[in-house]
Amino acid sequence: QVQLLESGGGLVQAGGSLRLSCAASGSMFSINYMAWYRQAPGKQRELVAGITSHGTTNYAGSVKGRFTISRDNARNTIYLQMNSLKPEDTAVYYCFAQVALVYWGQGTQVTVSS
Repeated sequence: QVQLLESGGGLVQAGGSLRLSCAASGSMFSINYMAWYRQAPGKQRELVAGITSHGTTNYAGSVKGRFTISRDNARNTIYLQMNSLKPEDTAVYYCFAQVALVYWGQGTQVTVSS
């Protein structure tokens, strides 16, 4: 089981900045891809920014040059630095993760005599 927890949202003035965080917790999984989506009232959920496990990023055209997505693989955490915020950025921001479960076998003993 994987849990995602977003934080960092709030109220800011136009032109201000916010930094969102998303921490993934659980055990026996690896993350292939993480992203930020947002949904404004009366609108469809849309992709804001995404990042692969090796660091390749993609952004919605409306946020290019203003937002930056980054990752900390050791902590299974991604961030979204949002600068030069506009009223049209108002929305609920959601964290997304595509993960693969990791499995271990029971093991088998190998003994080498001399």
